[in-house]
Amino acid sequence: MRLQSSPRRSPVARTAPSTLAPPRVPDAIARAVTEASRVKTRAIDRIAYASDASHFLLTPEAVVIAADAAEVARLMRAASSAGSRLTFRSGGTSLSGQAVTDGLLIDVRRRFRRIEVLDDGRRVRVQPGATVRQVNARLARHGYRLGPDPASEIACTIGGVVNNNSSGMACGVTENTYQTLESLVFVLPSGTVVDTAASDADAALRAAEPELVDRLLRLRERVVSNSRSVETIRRQFAMKNTMGYGVNAFLDFDSPAELLAHLVVGSEGTLAFVAEATYRTVPVRPRVATALTVFPDLDTATRALPELVATGAATLELMDATSLRVGQSLAGAPPQILGLVVRTQAALLVEYHADAEEELAGLVAGGARALASQPLVAPAAFSADAAERAAAWKLRKGLYASVAGARPSGTTALLEDVAVPVERLAATCARLQTLFDRYAYRDSVIFGHAKDGNIHFMLTDRFESADQLARYSDFTEDMAGLVLDAGGTLKAEHGTGRVMAPYVRRQYGDELYGVMRELKHLCDPHGILNPGVIIDDDPEAHLQHIKLADAIEPEADRCVECGYCEPVCPSKDLTLTPRQRIVTRRAIARAEASGDDALVAELEREYDYAGVDTCAVDGMCQTACPVLINTGSLVKRLRRQDAGAVAGAAWTAAAQAWGPVTRAAAAGLGLADRMPARVVTAATDAGRVVFGADTVPRYSADLPRGGAARAGLGAEVGTGTDAPVAVYLPACVNTMFGPAGDGIGVTEAFRRLAERAGVRLVVPDRVDTLCCSTPWTSKGFARGREVMLRRVADAVVTTTRGGELTVVTDASSCTEGFLHLLAEAGVDARVEDAVAFAERVLLPRLGAVTPVIATLALHPTCSSTQLGLDPSLRRVAETVATEVVVPDAWGCCAFAGDRGMLHPELTASATAAEAAEVRALGADAHASCNRTCELGMTRATGADYRHVLELLEEATR
Repeated sequence: MRLQSSPRRSPVARTAPSTLAPPRVPDAIARAVTEASRVKTRAIDRIAYASDASHFLLTPEAVVIAADAAEVARLMRAASSAGSRLTFRSGGTSLSGQAVTDGLLIDVRRRFRRIEVLDDGRRVRVQPGATVRQVNARLARHGYRLGPDPASEIACTIGGVVNNNSSGMACGVTENTYQTLESLVFVLPSGTVVDTAASDADAALRAAEPELVDRLLRLRERVVSNSRSVETIRRQFAMKNTMGYGVNAFLDFDSPAELLAHLVVGSEGTLAFVAEATYRTVPVRPRVATALTVFPDLDTATRALPELVATGAATLELMDATSLRVGQSLAGAPPQILGLVVRTQAALLVEYHADAEEELAGLVAGGARALASQPLVAPAAFSADAAERAAAWKLRKGLYASVAGARPSGTTALLEDVAVPVERLAATCARLQTLFDRYAYRDSVIFGHAKDGNIHFMLTDRFESADQLARYSDFTEDMAGLVLDAGGTLKAEHGTGRVMAPYVRRQYGDELYGVMRELKHLCDPHGILNPGVIIDDDPEAHLQHIKLADAIEPEADRCVECGYCEPVCPSKDLTLTPRQRIVTRRAIARAEASGDDALVAELEREYDYAGVDTCAVDGMCQTACPVLINTGSLVKRLRRQDAGAVAGAAWTAAAQAWGPVTRAAAAGLGLADRMPARVVTAATDAGRVVFGADTVPRYSADLPRGGAARAGLGAEVGTGTDAPVAVYLPACVNTMFGPAGDGIGVTEAFRRLAERAGVRLVVPDRVDTLCCSTPWTSKGFARGREVMLRRVADAVVTTTRGGELTVVTDASSCTEGFLHLLAEAGVDARVEDAVAFAERVLLPRLGAVTPVIATLALHPTCSSTQLGLDPSLRRVAETVATEVVVPDAWGCCAFAGDRGMLHPELTASATAAEAAEVRALGADAHASCNRTCELGMTRATGADYRHVLELLEEATR
């Protein structure tokens, strides 16, 4: 029998304040941290960490970047004695508010990223700061993966996956953390460290925490001896369920250490700190077939589920009409939904996995028969094509952020997550839609993991006024009744958090809720860990601290703060991530609206360096963002707004005389190369003091001499009697920065390769005056960029004969720059990177190439990634090397033209992990496809990085 809900009352609006309380760090906490610099109390740090992916906003008193598990143990002991509240944050992709706090926020991502593959991939040991995608990348070469497969795998971390018992598309209730966990290292608030892999784990736990063990076992006896509790647990945990604590552990384990470890799974940081998890991995089933099937409406799609589940489908992902409408607007949308006039239609993404082709064929045949009886909009077509599968999954995995990003500006998106028995899903969805209509949530969306009866639905509103909150409160009450009456759970995989804490008692009843309260008190007697999460007796807790999406610059206003961008950001360990840059802009807007001029001034002052100066504007955030926000575009806007008149005039003059400017830069590097490095470095350091670190580049001994003038190429490169096949527009970066060591550089290498291949390319007149305009674009000097845009456009139109010939350039960032420049100028010209041109045109003419390198460390660039150039880059590299290794820790080097000389600390931070991996590799050679990126990696590793075409030239001599 379901408990009656509390009487409804008008909720009181308590949204996030626009001003900050003073920071508070108790002395005991400060003493627990070995480096004071890792205790962050500035307004910008507290605000940057305030937001996670949920719709809640609390600003921490301070942020601590924890060093290791021992330091976390000291922090928890200190917090217990000081009465301070602690919340752990790793990926911050949580949607239910479990990673926000107004107490102390402990960052356990930055220094907790170790991954150790064991037993040829059959097991893996991971720290909490590593993402699911990073772990799976290490496991993939062994043919294994993690069991949990959340859609947020690009950003969600193992700490969050364990603490939320995350599942996903295919894992269901059989491959989540609870089921695939081999051992856990966790730290209790008392400071006791428990390692369940130790042979004496139970004895050690009893010796350290005798009262906890005795009371825990008595609590277990209380649960297993209550038949009603046992029945409730078995029913609730037969489906995906992350509501409350994982009390199914009381039925499954009697060893104190294992019991406690599995209670920590899904505990959302309220019982202990998870320092390390060892998983039993899951074999990757290599044969896959996918079909995106469109049904006439949601009801038809959900009623087809029981029959499709019976066919053994690995995944059955549901998307309603709103999902499809948003999906149609995304780049690379699947063809099944393009051109569809979406009214009531819904889709199921159906996928089968197998070890062999015969097995897959049988599964697909069963699925096809089940779908043949359905009134589909178009016949189901299963495909094993990797590109088609990727397009379908890109739509599904980015759906939450994409739909939320399409919401009206200024509104907040709330994503709920429930599960019911599959046979009751159709009726539940129908009743949910009735509730949407009743409460006028007109743009609501339903999607999710239909195979498990697990659906997500989204509401958008301001959630600010008393009327708006009352409507949300009443809707939530009715929704809870609907789901619980259907035998479901109010949280299937996103965790209870703050959003459903008031409903835990209602779902489980007084007895099991009492068990959960006692469990919390046993582990955390002082109540320091994440108060308000899972256990909260305030019936209106879910209506408090709702985050309002303050409108900001259009480049970033659609951001839903999901954090997908953070792992690929080069400044993530130095200053701010893209999410944090956007969060801070919203805080500035909020402070401006409230008239807090002091906070506005403080944030803007701190943002100059953290938000603007140390952004590489590399665009990698856009590759991870489901709604394609390029935070670099926001930063470029801010740089334009801040560009001084003197600097702007100087850069306009530089554009007008770019040939002499580049030659002067090359000459300067040549002169510096002949002088003692310390003398030149001291001179630039003095200039930086006078004119500013963001104005004067810092010279260092690892910089090369200047390069050769491009005008020396003449009117053509290459040989042969056939007509020119392309226009060669060498990058100016290669004339300013010369080659590594005794190398010849990519421009000369390309010229020689064209000669050997017997092809001709035209070189534009006055080539030394041409540039892709990236220096002006990235620095925000619009007038100088316009000068260069007109000059390049005229030269390209003339030299390509109105677009007849392709433009080829030899630095990937310049390839990207020319693409954008010419598109903005309205010039219809094809632009191709020299690496792609070499693969397409030169290699077939060069004949067989014998590798000249045993092991080659290859560094793709942010531009090569965004251009889709990486496959060509790898294939050219494999022509010259027996083994080509792209480091697992690869990322943007953040040299970013001259950014690595203006702010060397940015490149040092961005390359640290990759450089360590490269040094351990001990490769015979190192290569990339962009000169400044080669400089960045040379500085980071101490090994000379050269353009891959230089190596190809050597291999074909």
